[in-house]
Amino acid sequence: MTKRILIIDDDLDMCVLLSKFLAKRGYEADVAHNASKGIAKFNEGVYDIVLCDYRLGDRDGKDVLQKIIEINPETIVIIITGYSDIKTAVDVIKMGAFDYITKPLIPDEVVSVIEKALAKPSQENITPSVIAPVAKNKKSYVISANKEFLVGQDGETARLYNQIEIVASTNYSIILYGESGTGKEVIAKTIHEYSNRKNMPFVAMDCGTLSKELAGSELFGHVKGAFTGAIVDKEGHFELANGGTLFLDEVTNLSYEIQAALLRVIQERKFKRVGGTKEMDVDVRVIVASNENLQEAYRKGKFREDLYHRFNEFSINLPPLRNRKVDIPLFADFFLDKTNKELNKNLEGYEDDVLEMFLTYSWPGNLREFRNVVRRAVLLTPSGKISSKVLPWEITNSYTNQAADNNFSESDNVILPKDLDLKDAAAKAEYDTIMTVLKDVNFNKTKAAEILKIDRKTLYNKIKIYQSL
Repeated sequence: MTKRILIIDDDLDMCVLLSKFLAKRGYEADVAHNASKGIAKFNEGVYDIVLCDYRLGDRDGKDVLQKIIEINPETIVIIITGYSDIKTAVDVIKMGAFDYITKPLIPDEVVSVIEKALAKPSQENITPSVIAPVAKNKKSYVISANKEFLVGQDGETARLYNQIEIVASTNYSIILYGESGTGKEVIAKTIHEYSNRKNMPFVAMDCGTLSKELAGSELFGHVKGAFTGAIVDKEGHFELANGGTLFLDEVTNLSYEIQAALLRVIQERKFKRVGGTKEMDVDVRVIVASNENLQEAYRKGKFREDLYHRFNEFSINLPPLRNRKVDIPLFADFFLDKTNKELNKNLEGYEDDVLEMFLTYSWPGNLREFRNVVRRAVLLTPSGKISSKVLPWEITNSYTNQAADNNFSESDNVILPKDLDLKDAAAKAEYDTIMTVLKDVNFNKTKAAEILKIDRKTLYNKIKIYQSL
């Protein structure tokens, strides 16, 4: 069924171009040029998504959002905003907006957010037994029963929780994919907590820095005299995790020889200690993690194909934090509450500009970086609210650069591209390169300009040239 989108914006040209662009992508788009007409049109029809500019002539985006939620709470609302309205964007997300898009609009970014919104599963699909609600003051979020895992509101994370719910009660081996810092070990531990093995050990092993000899000893144990330094018998991680779950992080770093031994253990449920002759039975569920696609790794000869297929009974992709803007305010409160307890403090929250910086920062270190930033900020703040003065330089500097970026771009008219009919292959290749880089950096134009080795103004000029073709 064709998805219907209502565009509410007082920029007539932008509405025309955007509606035509969405129509070519298979959506049915209607347009209203002020808040009152938009609300009236929403009352008359059925829409899957509302794209609403925050700055309208008769009312602002908050009023429209509130009215739409009153009429139909299930409608997905995406706010279009300028950089100077980032604080407002934080507020509308808290009010119930799915996401926001900053000007100047880039077509692929608009479609990406729409597709992400339409893919969002219902929160009703998350089984209550897996999560426990927490509400304090005006803050509200949901955490797992083991207190380590925050259940967010973003569409990607909702899918993640549903996958955990589905696979936890099985004995399937699982591959967790995700960038460094996305919480792969926390997810593995959460799966263990909701499995039938929850009363048995959960053992984690980082395979990233181990030599071949040490990896074998850590996994399978060793007997006295097996190698220099083996002065006593030692249990390996498989023995320690017997009956429970073994989590292997950065599994692609294991040598081919260790991979072969690992395959035998998984197939036969038996192993020998390094240097030993006695076979031991073992019953362990294995969860592995990698920031590299294991299918690509075996095609490149870096990983055993048979071992990949043993592990790949189920796979889960962990989204990076930069793709979870809706959850950032929730994680900010979650990490603040945990650190307040850890340091015996009672900080009240964050200054408004701090939340703005959190939302605009790209978080290359993901949740691990976010947690450390909050812990540092709490430590340096004696009382009251956390201010930007205690944030790391890279966050405040990124915010300043993006402010300069967007102040320049906001002076331009928003123009969406028409059909690209480029006769010049070199120009077409340049356009494709620019768009690829923009997608890779989540449309962070400052970073894109750095990667392309051009200044920001040149990047904007090139985008506008291509959009006008």
